[in-house]
Amino acid sequence: MKITAKRRYLRIAPRKVRLVADLIRGKRVSEALTLLKFLPKKAAPVLTKLLKQAIANATHNFQLPESNLYVYKIFVDEGPKLKRWRPRARGQAFEIQKKTSHITLILDKIEKKPKEIKKVKKVEKAKKIKKVPKVKKPKLRPGLETPKPKIERGFRRIFRRKAF
Repeated sequence: MKITAKRRYLRIAPRKVRLVADLIRGKRVSEALTLLKFLPKKAAPVLTKLLKQAIANATHNFQLPESNLYVYKIFVDEGPKLKRWRPRARGQAFEIQKKTSHITLILDKIEKKPKEIKKVKKVEKAKKIKKVPKVKKPKLRPGLETPKPKIERGFRRIFRRKAF
């Protein structure tokens, strides 16, 4: 049973309302109301009011308790834009678009599914792995160390290359 509530021509830009709508999507109604109560966005009180309206629709029209409801879908569409003009330099005028949004909220009843029994695989005991002793690298005697190659600098180095 899907219960809908709509708010149309809201004078807040849709992308700002979607930030708040994304937070409550899929949550239980009580959890969503708590989130919206403490959210410092302009759209939060509007969505709280809309959510309460949808809950009232569910309890009055379909006799569903509030505890069994969750936010099934919520989407924010773009409404018509109010076009205004602002004076700019050298006699020009720039257009300002004051955006509106349409919000649709759909609640649904939580269906309790029987608990699924998970089959647990028996894990065989891991066989003990024999530790391989570390191989020690032979140390070079002080006189047998390999000398570092000498880096030549300057004019001679250029002509010692094989290719130009």
